[in-house]
Formats: sequence, C-alpha cells, structure tokens
Amino acid sequence: MDELKRLREQIDRIDDKILELLTKRANLAIRIGKIKKKSLINAYVPEREKAIIERLLKKNKGPFPDNALKLIYREIFSVSRSLEEPLKVACLGPLATFTHLAAVKHFGTSAQYLPEESIKGVFEAVLRDWANFGVVPVENSIEGVVSYTLDMFMDYDLFISGEIMLEISHNLLSLTGEKAKIKRIYSHPQATAQCRRWLEKNMPGVEIIEATSTARAAELASKDPEGGAIAGDLAAQYYDLEFVERHIEDFKDNFTRFLVISKTMVPRTGKDKTSIMLSLKDRPGALHDLLTPFKEAKINLTKIESRPSKTKAWQYIFFIDLEGHIQDQKVKKALEKVKEICIDFKFLGSYPRHD
Repeated sequence: MDELKRLREQIDRIDDKILELLTKRANLAIRIGKIKKKSLINAYVPEREKAIIERLLKKNKGPFPDNALKLIYREIFSVSRSLEEPLKVACLGPLATFTHLAAVKHFGTSAQYLPEESIKGVFEAVLRDWANFGVVPVENSIEGVVSYTLDMFMDYDLFISGEIMLEISHNLLSLTGEKAKIKRIYSHPQATAQCRRWLEKNMPGVEIIEATSTARAAELASKDPEGGAIAGDLAAQYYDLEFVERHIEDFKDNFTRFLVISKTMVPRTGKDKTSIMLSLKDRPGALHDLLTPFKEAKINLTKIESRPSKTKAWQYIFFIDLEGHIQDQKVKKALEKVKEICIDFKFLGSYPRHD
C-alpha cells in the first residue's frame, strides 16, 4: 500500500505540472491571438496544428498511443483557438448528426457549432460570414457521392480547406433500451439502407418512419415510448437514449468523407490534396487529353466524378481530386495545361490530406 500511495503522489505532482504547463500554453495562445487579430491573420491555421502533431508523434515512444495523443491535442488546439478568437462552424443539423460529429473531430469541442437545416444552408452561412467554416458530407464508401454537395460548388465561390474521414457506426436506440417495446423506428433513409439486412432479420414488420437526419430520428424517439431510432453515439448522449443494439450496420467498413469549406485558401503542408471542377467540349479524345497532363506530371488522381451541368443537355461537369498542392510546381503546370482544353475551370482548393 505504501508503494501505491507513493506512485499516486507522483501522479499528483505530474498532474500539477501538466496544469501549470497548460496554463502557460493558454496564455501564449492569447498573446498569439492578439497578434493574429492585429495582423488580420486567421485564428485557425491547420498546417501549423498538423505540424505540431506530426512532430510530437515522431517523439512519442509510448506507451501512450498515438491516436490518444492526437485526440488530446485536438482538444488543446480547440481550447487554444477559443481563447484566441471564438471559432464558429456551420454543419448540417440538428446537433448530434454525423456531420456534427465530424466537425467536432476536426475542430474540437470548444468551437461554436451552428446547425443548418440543409447543405445549402451551410454554404450560405459561410458565404455570409455567419460562420468561419462549414462542414458538409461529400461521399460515403457504401452509398457513394453526395450529389447535392457537389452541386453547391457550382453556385458558391468557396474553398475546400480540409477533409475529414469518419467511420460511420449505427445503433438502435430507445428510451428504455428494450427491443420488445419498439413498435416503430425513426431513421434517415441512408441509415435505413445501411442497416437493411439487420432490420429485416431482427425487426421484421416494424414500421420505419423517415426522418430528415439521424439526430432528428433520435429526437423523435426521445418523445416516443414505443419508438426507436437508428443513430450514432453522439445522438444517444444528446437525447438521453439507451442502446438497444450497437453497430447494426450491414457493412462494418463504412466511412463518410466530409469537406471543410471556407472563404480562404490554406498553405501547403507537404501532404496535400487539390480539388477542381471543369467542363469539356464534347469531342472525341477530350477525356484522354484531360488526363494526359496528370500522367505526364506523375500526379495521382484520387477521384473523378461527373455531374450534369444543368445548363446544356449532355454537357457534364467533372469533379477531380488529385494529390499535391496548387503551390507545387508540377501541380501548377499540369493545371495550366488542363485549363487550355476546358470550357470552364474552377479551382476548389488545396488542403491537408486526412491521415
């Protein structure tokens, strides 16, 4: 017992030191915030945060896990930013959606989150300076691309300043946590589709009622003693629901990619991605000519998606993600060649790749 007491006293002394150092760091963050404000520099500098984490991970020799270290520093960054200048982030609402969870994962819990009713509302909030940043879903590894998000880039002159990958895990929630008491289940259509096999096997004949989001489904279930909801962990916490069954999705390797949008570009980090949108004249070999500059520059294209232009029949807009930053010389030269064969070309942003 004496040994246990001695070790606990050592931990107490270390905790006191950690608190002292966090206080010093916070005071430095406040001073930096004043300098940034005076110099009209953004409070959020993702490339700086990324560099800090990468430096610490290289120094980390364990046993503290790298993932845990990342989470701790995300929160330290979030609190530090709030001391410099409160950060407002618009996201697809209500709160406790997967989009909100992705935003929290990226910006931390100390940001101010502004729930919007639609993806267009998120773009509008950023455009009108109601929010510094917005977070919107762009594609799911199972269900595919979120077409509406891509359409918004045609109408709004905003930049992509980051991406977030979030593993999607669905749960069946209710007030009591008892499966037998559930007479109806509230769910967003995409969540229903991703859990269809489980529902057919475990809840046959139970009515599925469509909701505008998984968070809205949880909210409806929180007011219905005979209702259940398909939603995430955060929704259970927000709406005080019990878990009936965890991880009911049919496919476990289920990820959604979210984009961070803003009015400003972000500098290169060395591990970046660039997104563009363009349209081509309808002629033989047009797509080949588009891809050639990337092949010659040995630039990897990570995604190509096409959407109808909505202005002319059978004319398409291509959305392309490629590795590298617009400030990289080979990327810049390749895009200059691409512009020459395009009817329209729009640079959407260069931003840090998600690890």
